[in-house]
Amino acid sequence: MNTLDLLIDLTDAQRQAVTHTDGPLLVLAGAGSGKTRVITRRAAYLARTVTRPWNVLAITFTNKAAGEMRERITALGVAEHMTISTFHALGARLLRQYAAEAGISARFSIFDQSDRRAALKEAITACGLSAENWTPARVEPVISLAKNQMKSAEQFAEEATGGLWDTRQIAQIYLGYERVLARQEALDFDDLLSKLAELLRQNDAVRGELQRRFTHVLIDEYQDTNHAQYLIARRLTETHQNLCVTGDPDQSIYAWRGADIGNILAFEEDYPSAAVVRLEQNYRSTQRILAAASRLISANYRRKQKSLWTENARGQKVLVVECEDAEEEAEYVAERIRELADQGRPLSDLAIFYRINAMSRVLEDALRRARLAYQIARGTEFYDRKEIKDVLAYLRLLVNPSDEVSLLRIINTPPRGIGKATVERLLQLARRDSLPLLEAVLDESRLAGLGKSAASKVVRFAELMRRLKSLAERPVREILEQTLLHSGLQAALEQAGDSDPLDNVNELVSAAAEFDAREPRGGVLDWLHEISLVSDVDDVEAGRGAVTMMTLHAAKGLEYPVVFIVGLEDGLLPHARYRDDPAQIEEERRLCFVGMTRAKELLVLSHARFRMVRGMATRNTPSRFIREMGREDVELASPDGDSESACRVGDPQEFDRWRDGQLVRHPKYGVGRLLWIDPAGRQTRAAVKFAVGERTLILEYANLQLLGEEE
Repeated sequence: MNTLDLLIDLTDAQRQAVTHTDGPLLVLAGAGSGKTRVITRRAAYLARTVTRPWNVLAITFTNKAAGEMRERITALGVAEHMTISTFHALGARLLRQYAAEAGISARFSIFDQSDRRAALKEAITACGLSAENWTPARVEPVISLAKNQMKSAEQFAEEATGGLWDTRQIAQIYLGYERVLARQEALDFDDLLSKLAELLRQNDAVRGELQRRFTHVLIDEYQDTNHAQYLIARRLTETHQNLCVTGDPDQSIYAWRGADIGNILAFEEDYPSAAVVRLEQNYRSTQRILAAASRLISANYRRKQKSLWTENARGQKVLVVECEDAEEEAEYVAERIRELADQGRPLSDLAIFYRINAMSRVLEDALRRARLAYQIARGTEFYDRKEIKDVLAYLRLLVNPSDEVSLLRIINTPPRGIGKATVERLLQLARRDSLPLLEAVLDESRLAGLGKSAASKVVRFAELMRRLKSLAERPVREILEQTLLHSGLQAALEQAGDSDPLDNVNELVSAAAEFDAREPRGGVLDWLHEISLVSDVDDVEAGRGAVTMMTLHAAKGLEYPVVFIVGLEDGLLPHARYRDDPAQIEEERRLCFVGMTRAKELLVLSHARFRMVRGMATRNTPSRFIREMGREDVELASPDGDSESACRVGDPQEFDRWRDGQLVRHPKYGVGRLLWIDPAGRQTRAAVKFAVGERTLILEYANLQLLGEEE
């Protein structure tokens, strides 16, 4: 495809975004507006006009998105030598390249969540804190947020001085955790960003070299960047300012992990000379789906104004179904899917979204009973399986002898008679002599104190590791196969008689073979870094012949002809923990908007009157988001197929004289003011602002007393 061909089938707005060559550019890309086409065409256009592929850096957020981008740019003939990467993969690559300048080892391990929690557990113990009161799960998000905000352990500790006792303890754990990581030559996911940002700040030579290398930087999903990612982008482009960011504030849904919507909202303040292009034509959804979603998101204040429109068909109304409970909801979804399948709709066209993973169980049960194939988008689970983590721990230890987490995992896996007492003694020896644990294991002269039997078992393990170490430069598949054979893992899995773990390990070997076949061929460390950065949706297989199930957060960037979103209830969507925080409510509304705009042809929303929580049935009110969608493009229905008029059960008249703004009294919450009344559906619903916050109630059951209109 020549340069002119890159522009032929683009709209005026898309063409403007593609051909802008110099200076900052903000592309506000609405849902389904052809954003990926613009980014790929722009990368190709730049490489063919004002720079070379080598000088273009394109960054996105998932391996899946990066892979798709790479395939499209390859088809345009210019992808060779272009850097197309996720932020985390870029961090891993550059930190290895400039390890000495960053003050780290180039062979660093990347700790996943379970490794991270093991390191945190060690740090908590070292601080002398109770393991019951101070769990890794409790402190992990605090430390993660601090790293994303570029707060080192020392800075965090300094700020905690004189503060709350809990914060001071977390500061000590953070310091201890960093010592554990340093000893094991390991980085966690947050370090891949924060250490790169710090390197770019501190080292003029590295920063200058990368600025000259990457003369044009493109960042997708800019609304999801955190502070560390913001700094990386700013420092890479501060001399030439050839930064193009693409995103949509209405789809910013990751504040809980540090994303800052302010980065995209303030882009024009950061770059006063920035050009702004709005992509407002939607190519994905029907007019009615788009209209309902647009009404919903218009209730948000923190956004950039844009008007989504489409030339697609008007389509069916968005269906809102009220169910009795979660079981009826799941049965309804399964029945509708069965009907669609019987009509010839491929199961791969359908997706089910939910707010939290726990909601999948009832849905899975219903789909199994209906004999409907499904897949769950939890891509990291493959690499979290015990048998996979076991074999990968051997490889991680080969490339990083300081990786104590991996060593402790495999020293007696499969069982080889090295018990906890022996391991504890080895740890004491290593700590006493300030050695990495593996070095103590490999030094036979240090093992005399273990006793003859224990020492001989440790020696045999040391011999195994030396044998495997000799394979470190071989193709990854060969290393894996030899590790499985000589470690005894293969024999242990075969003897166990369970085919699933063995199949999983065979799949891992296949993945290694695919990696070996690439050009240029990487080594085992490259492969370990790559698979450590897998995200939730990276292994969702399109066209697999199965319904896809996932959380709303995982649905970002995907699209399906038919989408079911379950659990639209106050307390679930928006989630209960956010109901009294206006900023968080806006994020929950964006999350709902993202889910709705994944649908191309048919969108079904459902909510349940009752749902089990900790074994107790709780009464729920429909999400306020349903009301905010309006009624023009929405149809209310019941699970038996009755439409809006049939499911109103008499439309109670007793609340006809109730109006917005009136005062009411509740037996628990006290006096409040009515915000809105909604008589649609089977009950009359109302939102009331009390001193304790806003509550959505069913008036037939709420025992509210109308006080009148007094101020």
